[in-house]
Amino acid sequence: MRTVAIIPARGGSKRLPNKNIKMLNGIPLIAHSINYARANSAVIDEVYVTTDNETIKKVALNYGAKVIDRPEELSGDLEPTVTALKHALTVLNNVETVVLLQPTNPLRPTSMLKEAYEIYCNNDFDSLFTVSRDHKKLGKINNNIYTPFNYKIGQRSQDLEPLFYENGLLYITNSSLINKGLIFNEASIPFVINHKFAEIDIDTQDDFNFASFVLNNYNED
Repeated sequence: MRTVAIIPARGGSKRLPNKNIKMLNGIPLIAHSINYARANSAVIDEVYVTTDNETIKKVALNYGAKVIDRPEELSGDLEPTVTALKHALTVLNNVETVVLLQPTNPLRPTSMLKEAYEIYCNNDFDSLFTVSRDHKKLGKINNNIYTPFNYKIGQRSQDLEPLFYENGLLYITNSSLINKGLIFNEASIPFVINHKFAEIDIDTQDDFNFASFVLNNYNED
């Protein structure tokens, strides 16, 4: 049974047209995730890009990935990622584990996948996903009244109860869970990674500019 990386990259981005093939520090955005997967060949047997777009397909092939042609009906704005993964598993054979790498999270610490995969393999869980600590003081506004959510007014930031957010850098999932329509669930393993790369999620040009800044100013380890 194989472990494969799947990178979902449709061609219909509206807020940032051609996002997945836009050049980030000299190479297309999607290539950062392809290169990361190929650099982890001790974990990943094959790298696949699932896409509905011919230009993305050509870029993926040029950078050494294999391509799964995603049907148009699974490529809309509101289509969840898991449907692309489920479709990919109908095309592929003997896949036990899927490593999901989202192209909009292009930067990842070098050792992260190896460390996360070891934890995943040594535990009896169907999925692992990366999270990061959030140190912000959060609140709600109702009827123009602000109500603190995770702190009391006057409380120091360093005394906040630890909260974490799903950062999107990495998901490792058993194929059986994907076939049930899930990438992770309440019983999945959270893998904590506190790194500047975890703050990047590209949807806009500002996000893209921030990713370029981080790539040029922060170490990958």
